[in-house]
Amino acid sequence: MEINGPILDRFDEILTPEALGFVAALQKEFGPRRLELLEARQAKQEELAAGGTLDFLPETRTVRESEWSVAPPAPGLEDRRVEITGPVDRKMTINALNSGAKVWLADFEDANSPLWANCVGGQLNLRDALDRAIDFESGGKTYALRPDDELATIVVRPRGWHLDEKHAKVDGRPVSASLFDFGLYFFHCAQRQLDKGKGPYFYLPKMESHLEARLWNEVFVRAQDLLGIPRGTIRATVLIETYPAAFEMEEILYELREHSAGLNAGRWDYLFSVIKKFRTRGREFLLPERNAVTMTAPFMRAYTELLVRTCHKRGAHAIGGMAAFIPSRRDPEVNAVALEKVRADKTRESGDGFDGSWVAHPDLVPVCREVFDAVLGERPNQLDRKREDVSVSAADLLSVSKTPGEITEKGLRGNVEVALRYLAAWMGGLGAVAIHNLMEDAATAEISRSQVWQWIHNDITLADTGERVTKELVERIIAEELEAIAAEPGHDEELYAQATALFKEVALDDEFAEFLTLPAYARMP
Repeated sequence: MEINGPILDRFDEILTPEALGFVAALQKEFGPRRLELLEARQAKQEELAAGGTLDFLPETRTVRESEWSVAPPAPGLEDRRVEITGPVDRKMTINALNSGAKVWLADFEDANSPLWANCVGGQLNLRDALDRAIDFESGGKTYALRPDDELATIVVRPRGWHLDEKHAKVDGRPVSASLFDFGLYFFHCAQRQLDKGKGPYFYLPKMESHLEARLWNEVFVRAQDLLGIPRGTIRATVLIETYPAAFEMEEILYELREHSAGLNAGRWDYLFSVIKKFRTRGREFLLPERNAVTMTAPFMRAYTELLVRTCHKRGAHAIGGMAAFIPSRRDPEVNAVALEKVRADKTRESGDGFDGSWVAHPDLVPVCREVFDAVLGERPNQLDRKREDVSVSAADLLSVSKTPGEITEKGLRGNVEVALRYLAAWMGGLGAVAIHNLMEDAATAEISRSQVWQWIHNDITLADTGERVTKELVERIIAEELEAIAAEPGHDEELYAQATALFKEVALDDEFAEFLTLPAYARMP
C-alpha cells in the first residue's frame, strides 16, 4: 500500500506495515466487487429515470416468507435505549463515552470531515480511549474518562461504499474509504474490545441493496479469519437511509444475520435519497421545505413502522432517528420549546416499538433516557413487540405526494444558509456543526442542496412571496446570505469562497451530483 498523506505525530502507531497490509488484503479481495455494486446503483438510477419504480423484490420472496432470525444481542449491545452520535475528535471521544448514553456512534462518515488528519487521528483516539490513555484540555478544563463500566459502547461508522480514501492506494488505485476505516479500527481495536468484554461493532451507512450488505458480510468473515477472531464476533447495525434499502430491509438483515445488530431509521439521508432517486419524475416526488417534513408524514410513517416490524420479526434491534437540537444555556425559552419537540419525537418512537434512539448532544441524553425508561422499565429492549398490526405496502412507502407542507422563501433561504455555513466548516475540517441550535452534518447539507435543485427544476412558486424558484433567485439569496455571514467575527473568506463554488455546483448545475461529498473531497488537500 502506498500512503501519500503526511505522517503526523503518532500516526506511525496506526499506519503500521501490518495494519496497512491487512487493509490492502481486504482491498485486493473486495475492491472489484465494490465497484461492480456502485455500477449497479447507476443502472438502477437510470431505470428509475426512465419511468421505473421501487418495489419489494420478487426474487427474494422466500427470504421474507421463511423462518430465520439474526444472532442474539452481543455484549454491550443488549440495551441501546440512548445512543449519542458524533465525530471521532479527542474531545468528542471523551464526552460521548462519558455522556451516560448506552452507545456512542463514533462517526468517520457524515459527522466527520475527511481530512487525512481527522481520519487517522480518529483511529488513534479510539485506540487511546480503549487503552484509557486519552485526555483533553481546553479553556483550563481537563477532560478524562469515567470508570469503564460507566462508558458508552463504541460503535464505529466507517465511510460509505461510494467514497475513496485518496491518501492510500493499492496497485495505484485509491482504497475504498469503507475498507480503510473498517480495517484500521478492526486491526487495532477488535482484540482490545474483546478484552473488555465487548466486541468490534459497526454502523453501516448509505447501502442501497442487500447485495451491498452481502459484501460487508463477506468482508467481516474474511477479516475475522485473517486475525483469528471467531466468526460472528463483529456486529453491525445498518442505517436504512436510502430509498431502495427501505424495500430490502429483511434481505439486508438476512445477509448479515450472524453479524447483525439491527437497523436504524436514518431520517435525514432518507429524505435526501427520496429526492435523488426520483429527481427526474416531476412533482410526484416533490418534498416541501425541510422543516415541514415530519416523521408523521405518511411515507415516513410507513418507513419507520415497517422498520420496527421487520427488526422485531427477526430478533433485531430497531433504533430511531436523530434528535439534532443543541441546547443553549442562554435561551431557556428556545430550550423549552425544542426539548418538548424532542420529547414528543422520542415518545412516538418508544411507543412505536423502537428499542432506542439517537441524540446529537450530551444534554439530550437524560431526556431520551427518561422517555425510553418509561416504556422499557428494567427491560433492555422491546424485541417482544412484534408489531404484527403493521402492514406496509410499496405504495405506502412511495406516497411522497401525500406529504403536507409549503415551500417558502424562509425555507429556501434556510437551505442556502445552512449549506453555505456547513460546507465552509466541512472544508475547514469540521463535520458536525451547530447552526441555529441544530447539529448539522453532511446529511442535512445534502437535503438542503438537493431541495434547492429539485425546486429549481420543478418551477416552484414560493408560497409566501409568489416568486418562482430560479437559479437567478438562488444566486441573489446566496449573495445576501454571504453578505450577512461576512459581517460576523472570525469570518474566513477563503473557506466561504470554496463553499460557495461547491454549493453552486451541487445545487445549481443541471447535472445532479450523486453526493456533495465527492466534489467536496476532490477539493481537499
